[in-house]
Amino acid sequence: MNEKNSMDITNLIPHIEALIFASDRPLTTLEITELVNNALSDIDDKITLDQVEAALSGITEKYSADFYPFEVRQSGGGWQFLTRPDYHKTVAQLNGDKFLKKLSAAALETLAIVAYKQPVTKGEIEAIRGVSSDYAVQKLLEKELIIISGRNEKAPGQPLLYSTSKTFMDYFGINSAEELPQIKEVLAEQLIEPTLIKKDADESANTETEETTNEPEAMSVSDNGELVMNEEDKDTD
Repeated sequence: MNEKNSMDITNLIPHIEALIFASDRPLTTLEITELVNNALSDIDDKITLDQVEAALSGITEKYSADFYPFEVRQSGGGWQFLTRPDYHKTVAQLNGDKFLKKLSAAALETLAIVAYKQPVTKGEIEAIRGVSSDYAVQKLLEKELIIISGRNEKAPGQPLLYSTSKTFMDYFGINSAEELPQIKEVLAEQLIEPTLIKKDADESANTETEETTNEPEAMSVSDNGELVMNEEDKDTD
């Protein structure tokens, strides 16, 4: 009788796990709350958002253990089970071309522009790239990485606007465009670090060369294998 009147977090957790596992898309906390309440309509007290959040906290902690090859976390705007990076290659075999085919350089350039400039028109994309982007845009739409999000009503002809999709966020493990790395951070990674490493390597090589060229060896090996002082060092002494 008491079980039907209310539900504690321990009993709530498996219902939430089942929903996240069975869903083909990320589920928000609000959606989970509504779905659980629909399924458990026979209990007197409705499940609250706070209860679901507490249960989700317990679920994420449970699957954070290294024992599991997957985890539960927010990605793509909602909660879902995600395979850990160590097993991506294994699981990718089951998904065919969807994950195994890489995007072309043109598609990647176009996707980056949409991600950082969204919403953006095809004309704006082409102005940045300097070439036609019809094919790249079409491929990204087919892969559901971008969507048509409206029209630019202020521009002549009211061209279509493109934005990144939930699939894009899911693929890159983010929940909004605000979570994308800043351009300056990307440039710092790609330009500054290699330059510093190269500089250090060159300086090290130059130092070694100067030491080898300018400084005479203090000792050498005789024909019978004994170490002997060089004549220059003897004169100095």
